[in-house]
Amino acid sequence: MTRPRSSRWISSARSSPFPSPHDGLTSPDWNSGVRMVRGLIILLAGLLSLAGAATAQSRTPPQPGRFDGWASAVIQADWRDGRGQPIQAFDNARRDLVRGFLDAGFSRADMVDYSLQTDSPDAVMTGVREAAARTTRGCLIYFTSHGAPDGMVFGNAPLMTPDVMANMLRNTCGTRPTVVIVSACYSGIFLNALQGPNRMVLTAARRDRSSFGCNADERYPWFDGCILETLPTATDFLALASGARECVSRKEAEAGIDRPSEPQLFVGAEMQMRLPTLRFTRAP
Repeated sequence: MTRPRSSRWISSARSSPFPSPHDGLTSPDWNSGVRMVRGLIILLAGLLSLAGAATAQSRTPPQPGRFDGWASAVIQADWRDGRGQPIQAFDNARRDLVRGFLDAGFSRADMVDYSLQTDSPDAVMTGVREAAARTTRGCLIYFTSHGAPDGMVFGNAPLMTPDVMANMLRNTCGTRPTVVIVSACYSGIFLNALQGPNRMVLTAARRDRSSFGCNADERYPWFDGCILETLPTATDFLALASGARECVSRKEAEAGIDRPSEPQLFVGAEMQMRLPTLRFTRAP
């Protein structure tokens, strides 16, 4: 004799651990049990999904930063005002520039910073050369100091001339992409000597102009302060240069400077294509 469909359904239901309405429970009891089962199934599915996502994420290798393999150096090459008295502006700039470039994506393991108040010129040159030798992808070299029409103060050593700086970069960074920033009076004198297709060169002033803010009552030299003001929101080095130049122009206009410093910028042909891809990274 063939069983009705309803009998077959009741029979299979009774073999499950959950009661049916035919076991003497009311319809609300049954519906409550069904909802509980559905809730457990949804919860289990969610946990499995999260576990799978975590496993997949753990298997994904970390993505390299855009400045991984870049050597960087921040060099405070003087610590005195124009009368030879110690000031804090250069040291403040060195300290905070290090922090700013680290926040922008540079690696502390590949970065060196020096103060020629305590470090010898030879130690600085050796340290920069060794940092560059550990890396292969690029260089950032930042100098902050006083300048003169024929060179930049480099501690108690003779003035660093454009030829000396050019040789330093040639022997350390070679043909790899290189960004050089020189914050000093008359620093435009370095522009021609440092030019190359793989170079970006930014100077705080024209070759025949002073820059400002290197005295005891300033927190930073003005150009360094403008780099620090612009860096947190700049997307790349081109934006950094543009923002810093605008900042310097604004500060000098507000102070009534009649011979503005006019920071200079050179970007080689290779770097014109490369720099837009070297975007600063920020921690989320």
